Amino acid sequence: MQYQPHKYKETKTNRSIAELNLPETAVEIVHRPPQTIRMNEHHHQNQNQKNKYSIIVPTYNERLNISLILYLIFKHLQDVDFEVIVVDDGSPDGTQDVVKQLQKVYGEDRILLRARPRKMGLGTAYVHGMKHASGNFVVIMDADLSHHPKYLPGFIRKQLETGADIVTGTRYVKGGGVHGWNLMRKLTSRGANVLAQTLLWPGVSDLTGSFRLYRKPALEDIISCCVSKGYVFQMEMIVRASRKGYQIEEVPITFVDRVYGSSKLGGSEIVEYLKGLVYLLMTT
Repeated sequence: MQYQPHKYKETKTNRSIAELNLPETAVEIVHRPPQTIRMNEHHHQNQNQKNKYSIIVPTYNERLNISLILYLIFKHLQDVDFEVIVVDDGSPDGTQDVVKQLQKVYGEDRILLRARPRKMGLGTAYVHGMKHASGNFVVIMDADLSHHPKYLPGFIRKQLETGADIVTGTRYVKGGGVHGWNLMRKLTSRGANVLAQTLLWPGVSDLTGSFRLYRKPALEDIISCCVSKGYVFQMEMIVRASRKGYQIEEVPITFVDRVYGSSKLGGSEIVEYLKGLVYLLMTT
């Protein structure tokens, strides 16, 4: 049955609406069927239902963290179509055994274990995981709980609102921060970021962050241009993306130092970072 606008008597309130000389679209909203209004309210939700998100989680000796990170991902993405791809580099601590147990709980179609025989680097872990990704969006995040899954809905919402190619978490805007680091580590991290910002001008506030959402075609394009390994890989990806003109949006996050286990960032990684910085300065 065709919807008929409600016929009403002219009152002072109704006259005041007419006297506002609203544009035609605004007047249409006043007389629009309620079900149409509800459809627009759920526009982003419907868009979200059409998308699938492949979450790549590289692991090495994360037996104590992997159960909690996967539980939190499922908790915060209850209305989202997603899969988690665990790329484990031959962890000797039994990480893969824990993941296999979790597959029995959540399903092998929701948690994919794509193991490698040995430790082969962070950058190649993303490449390996993406080969098995069936989503049109890819999320990359750490397994050590430094990247809290509670921010994932915000990443998805930001992408839907802006149409961004990349949404990256940042510690260095209002609402972001770091928890669990001593002053020296905070200064080192901030100094490294400021140095990279000054030399490379990437157009983002947190160049060394590694919690991001990508359109899959954009990530495939960017990765194909990257040559760095390890922690420098993240920096090179965002710089290459900026140079290629991809739309990048930021969401404030609080980075939390790992809950269990020891940090894998040491002197050799710092040296590699500086080498990578020089390389990007010369090639971008």
